[in-house]
Amino acid sequence: MKASVIAKHIRAGLAATAALLMMAAPAHAQSMIRDAEIEDTLRVYTRPILEAAGLEPDDVSIYIVNDSSLNAFVSNGQNIFVHTGLIMAAETPNEIMGVLAHETAHIAGGHLARSREAMGQSMSAAMISVGLGVLAIAAGQPGAGAALIGGSQGVAMGNFVRHTRVQESSADQAAVTYLHATGQSSRGLLDFFNRNLRPYEFQARRAPPYMVTHPFTSDRVEALRERTQNDEYIDRPDSEENLRRFRFMQAKLIGFLQSQGQTLARYPLSDVSEPARYARAVAYYRVSDLTRARAEMNHLIETDPHNPYYQELMGQILFENGLAAEALPYNREALDLAPDQPLLQVALARSLVAADGREGADAAVPLLQAAITREPENGYAWRELAAAREARGERALAELASAELNFSIGNYPAAVSFAERARRSLPRNTPSYQRASDIVTFAGAEIRESDDRRRGG
Repeated sequence: MKASVIAKHIRAGLAATAALLMMAAPAHAQSMIRDAEIEDTLRVYTRPILEAAGLEPDDVSIYIVNDSSLNAFVSNGQNIFVHTGLIMAAETPNEIMGVLAHETAHIAGGHLARSREAMGQSMSAAMISVGLGVLAIAAGQPGAGAALIGGSQGVAMGNFVRHTRVQESSADQAAVTYLHATGQSSRGLLDFFNRNLRPYEFQARRAPPYMVTHPFTSDRVEALRERTQNDEYIDRPDSEENLRRFRFMQAKLIGFLQSQGQTLARYPLSDVSEPARYARAVAYYRVSDLTRARAEMNHLIETDPHNPYYQELMGQILFENGLAAEALPYNREALDLAPDQPLLQVALARSLVAADGREGADAAVPLLQAAITREPENGYAWRELAAAREARGERALAELASAELNFSIGNYPAAVSFAERARRSLPRNTPSYQRASDIVTFAGAEIRESDDRRRGG
């Protein structure tokens, strides 16, 4: 599992959400998690739902946000973001799939574009109020004018939230349609709302109406209950495979994100199940208890030697304890078991460079290039490619990889700096030189736009 700060993919959507729903300060970059196993599980859960919605699954990206709140959202096109807090709070895979179906409905319904349009219309109404206020002041009615101007934000939000409430209700109903089409129960969505959202409804009912962007949970639950009461799949249980994936996903997140004490309380030594051993292995590794972490992982690998994620985790544990040479066979086995998985390619590449230096870098570069071909904005891959190029003595190409890394995460000044340095040494009229020039052009434009916004705001 890897954590990083990614701004580029979510900045636009989060900033829009903040502006539209709260008229608040600009949104900041959020901590994102990359994990091959969890991403694979979420993709397995989501694929049939996306197909039922008429979407191409490979065109929809799923991101994991390291945030304890119970939230998921769609942003910047066909991108679904799921908070770790939601995954850990769910009690069944069906609950997660219900939320994913709801978010899929926002994509299929084009709700982001429609929300921007609705916000534009709402702001037009607000500006009318401001204009009337100015006229009232000019006519000698300063009190009335101030009231009109002061109420303009409420006018805009009141118009907008009526739109968002309709969208949320529509997404709930569409989620049921998609789940039914895939032969799955909608009970998870009902249960998740009831258990995690309904207890806070009294707070929502006390908020000003123009701040309530979603329908009240009790209304949503009742609408869903009425829709699903005769659904032939309502009592269908989760498949054993979905349950297995769910247990391991939660175990890994708990091991990585909670303290060792919390993890051992959830998964005591008396629990000898595989998910429990998995969680404890992560918890031990995080406090540098290599002996216990290896013992748990050795048991798991003996039990299921063909699980690529057991191999991956053992490789990560060894690598990050300075044992790159020992990590190599596990990283190789992980990639053999799950070929073409970009994160596993990156993990093997970094172990190769750390263990074998220049010779390892020669083998690492093709792996990293393959990972980048599949995920052009994979910052981890660009970082490791920079290290591999440096190990091979290819300084200009290392600087270009560093420029790509910074461009992918939205650090445009650093991207320009590295690209300019790369251009000074790269041969002209080559693809690498042209790419460095493109980064200078596009990142420079982003910097200028940002400066203009700052001066204008």
